[in-house]
Amino acid sequence: MRSTVRELVKGARAAIETSRRRIDDLNVYPVPDGDTGTNLTLTVRAIDEALHKEGPDDRAGLAREISRAALMGARGNSGVILSQIVRGATDSLAVSDDLARAFRSASDAAYRAVKKPVEGTMLTAIRSMADAAEHGGDLATIIARGEDTVARTREMLPVLKEAGVVDAGAAGLVEIVRGIHAALTGEALPPAQELEEPFRVEAVHQELSRFRYCTVFIVEGETLDADELETELEQLGDSLLVVGDRTALKVHLHTDDPGRALSLGVQRGTVGGVEIANMHEQTAEREERLLHAVADDLAACAVVAVTTGAGNRALFESLGAIVVEGGHTMNPSTAELVAAIDAVPAREVIVLPNNGNVIMAAEQAAEHASRLTRVIPTRSLQAGLAALVAFDASTGADANGEPMREAVAAVATGAVTIASRDVQLNGVSVQKGKWLGLADGEPVAGGESFEEVARAVLERLLAEPRGVLTFLTGDEPPALEALLAELHGSHPELELDVHDGGQPHYPLLLAAE
Repeated sequence: MRSTVRELVKGARAAIETSRRRIDDLNVYPVPDGDTGTNLTLTVRAIDEALHKEGPDDRAGLAREISRAALMGARGNSGVILSQIVRGATDSLAVSDDLARAFRSASDAAYRAVKKPVEGTMLTAIRSMADAAEHGGDLATIIARGEDTVARTREMLPVLKEAGVVDAGAAGLVEIVRGIHAALTGEALPPAQELEEPFRVEAVHQELSRFRYCTVFIVEGETLDADELETELEQLGDSLLVVGDRTALKVHLHTDDPGRALSLGVQRGTVGGVEIANMHEQTAEREERLLHAVADDLAACAVVAVTTGAGNRALFESLGAIVVEGGHTMNPSTAELVAAIDAVPAREVIVLPNNGNVIMAAEQAAEHASRLTRVIPTRSLQAGLAALVAFDASTGADANGEPMREAVAAVATGAVTIASRDVQLNGVSVQKGKWLGLADGEPVAGGESFEEVARAVLERLLAEPRGVLTFLTGDEPPALEALLAELHGSHPELELDVHDGGQPHYPLLLAAE
């Protein structure tokens, strides 16, 4: 029997060791010290090592040995709770093979160990697996229920929801049970799992523990009183667990005074297995590790572009840009731009303001953003599209600057709109309410006929040889069939690209490249 149990524990150890780093990285509750996977691994390892020594081979003897090894080897909050799950399970399995009874005993023991149980943790996971077992589920079904519970922990604890992660202890517990199942069935364990989604920055930066030191130790004696010791230790910190029996107690405590806690233990018996970890240092190490992981997973650079019109938004997004909707006035605030930049999944950012009135706000946003940000001062949607076509996400913002500026310089832009006031400039006279044609922002034509004004703009844009002519129609699109037919006849080599932009104020925007 001992060899059989040893194989089951070997499976559990292999599973949690495979997932150790992922579980560590998930760890944001109760403190983001990034050691849950390690603590669970060390606890299971202690059981495994005990079983590789000489010992009892009967059911009851093995149960006592495993329970004590788990208690003595438990590390951290998660390890101590796991030791109680193991204790509850082995107490039941010492007398029966009833799987449902063993899981319920494990769940009850875990809840008894925690003075103030919190749902959305490994407590919830063991209880849900016990429920599945009592409904007749086999081990595979029980694991599936556990996986479902792990996924739901994100919605149970606000700190997990804020960070966008699941509970580390619950996830680790399911991996341990998965390892036992693999050992029973002979199935291979799945490879080390990656996190289901890239870390949000909120998952990296979490509030430090109120207390500095995670303190764990064992007290051995003859007539130990767990309740009495727990009452005294409560005054020294939080996250307190005191578990065991009258001959051996395991203590877990977050405190600023580990020495005082150890003194209280020494007053009652022999203290051993002392582990004191600086949680603030552990949190800093976790943050550094995860920030590197986040950075490695991010694109080198991304583009934030200001647009207006549903069609234009879709066009920019199809080219990979993160769009800030400029609204009817094409004038987002600096705060809106900063928020968009900070939310971009990239190490560096380029902003395309796409309007002369937005350039200053974009430059201010670049100064206040959380990452390196550069502004390409595009003054029109057409120039923004030309810049975006030249963008390379695999290189940084500075490296992208020159090719994007060259693309902007190479594009000639035009527009046809309704004059909002009388215009007299560059020899062009247009009355308010009449059609006004612009080339590179300057008036070039005006009149009663949209087609005549558009032809004048096109003539200016095509004065030099061009390969592509892009049309962006506005929210009140004009009829273009006649113009397109003429262009096909007069410029057969010219590629015509027509898009429903949807922008206000400008029924037609043009770009010639």
